[in-house]
Amino acid sequence: MGSDDLPPYFNISPDRAAQALGGGTDTRAFAAIAEACRQGRADLAGRGLDETGARRLRLFSTWEITKYLIPVAVQHFRRVLRQNPDLPQGRAETTGGARWFSLDEVLRLRAHFAAEGSRAKDYLPYRPKGLPAKIVAVANFKGGVGKTSTCAHLAMSAALDGYKVLVIDLDSQGSMTSIFGGKVADEWGTVFPLLARHYASALRADNHRRVERGDAPVALDDTLAEALKIRTQDIIRPTHWPTIDLIGAQLNLYWAEFQIPVWRMQSRGWRLWDALTDILAEDGVLDAYDIVFLDTPPALGYLSINGLAAADILLVPLGASFLEFDSTGRFFDMLHSTFQSIEEGENVAARALGRPELNFEWDAVRAVITRYDAGQQAEMAGLIQAYLGRTLQPFRQDFTALIGQAGESVNGIYEADYRDFNRETYARGRATFDETYAGLKELLVGAWRRDEVAAAGVAA
Repeated sequence: MGSDDLPPYFNISPDRAAQALGGGTDTRAFAAIAEACRQGRADLAGRGLDETGARRLRLFSTWEITKYLIPVAVQHFRRVLRQNPDLPQGRAETTGGARWFSLDEVLRLRAHFAAEGSRAKDYLPYRPKGLPAKIVAVANFKGGVGKTSTCAHLAMSAALDGYKVLVIDLDSQGSMTSIFGGKVADEWGTVFPLLARHYASALRADNHRRVERGDAPVALDDTLAEALKIRTQDIIRPTHWPTIDLIGAQLNLYWAEFQIPVWRMQSRGWRLWDALTDILAEDGVLDAYDIVFLDTPPALGYLSINGLAAADILLVPLGASFLEFDSTGRFFDMLHSTFQSIEEGENVAARALGRPELNFEWDAVRAVITRYDAGQQAEMAGLIQAYLGRTLQPFRQDFTALIGQAGESVNGIYEADYRDFNRETYARGRATFDETYAGLKELLVGAWRRDEVAAAGVAA
């Protein structure tokens, strides 16, 4: 065997290695690396900005609208526009060319077809009146499973379907915030003040009881006093999607993981797992939106517990590999241990006081296989399906050329212009997320219908 045939880890010269190594790295070097990443991130994100420096959602063609958004024949669509000149007419880039519409215009057209079109077609998505929004958490504590991208694309799918969506980024990495072009200066633009406000309210109630017992109250510090003034609407920001709003995240949000246990020690009666749920309900957020999507951190900390406890539907993405299946099993084991521990701790006191016991419940919990390669992973995916049964959604989210290229251009697949691909590539790439959304929508519709029937029974 010649020297050129040796594996690359043989015959490494210690002198050359030492020379290449250079000096050591100190803590200041981390700042320089972070700054390089910040500059690169800003440059890459800038690819998705228009000439004014803002993100703008692309237009949608007649072909896309009639194929994906308003289920009518192209000829009928055009005939309706001619007969109703007050409706959006779109714009053509060339004389006689295809006409393009903004999403706002598509929503106006959809409302017209819902009012005037065939009653056999669901132009508007199912949404019972008088019921709150459904909260969907996408979670797994293994990174790289497509958690954030799945959550983002589901939010976009729901927006295209006609739902009004709020996205809440609970991950201090802020990837979801970047996808929607959000900019958050500090923790006061995140969910942190909402959690602080919930704790401050609980502490005030505790102080009232302390005073009644003759004990000294616990003073509210400046952070808690300021948080009491903040409402959810103060931190909600619009995005370039007209029907998607955002509560963003940034690095300082991570301090909530350290602050929450301190608060819990000061007020043992504070139900920290209810903080997000209670605040969203109290501020009317669940009446203002149809669906709230929560992107959780890849760890089972206090922020994740708030998101998971708030959720009506929990989606758990995983890849079709042994390690990801193994990790996901441990994630469910930890969910069981965590929430069972909370229930047991609370219910000891509840039984002693004759109060109703705490019982966490979700409308649905489903796992979904992401980044699927049918040529390499079919057997493993089949095994996972056999073990998880109905907990695993039967469709598998393929990784296609469209997904890879859309990610490189800092766009979701629904933001990518199909003219940048051939139509077959576009349709195949879009279909995998359409299927993922269809599975979620079936869960949403079923849960809403069950609630609607239950509410009607109570009223009767």
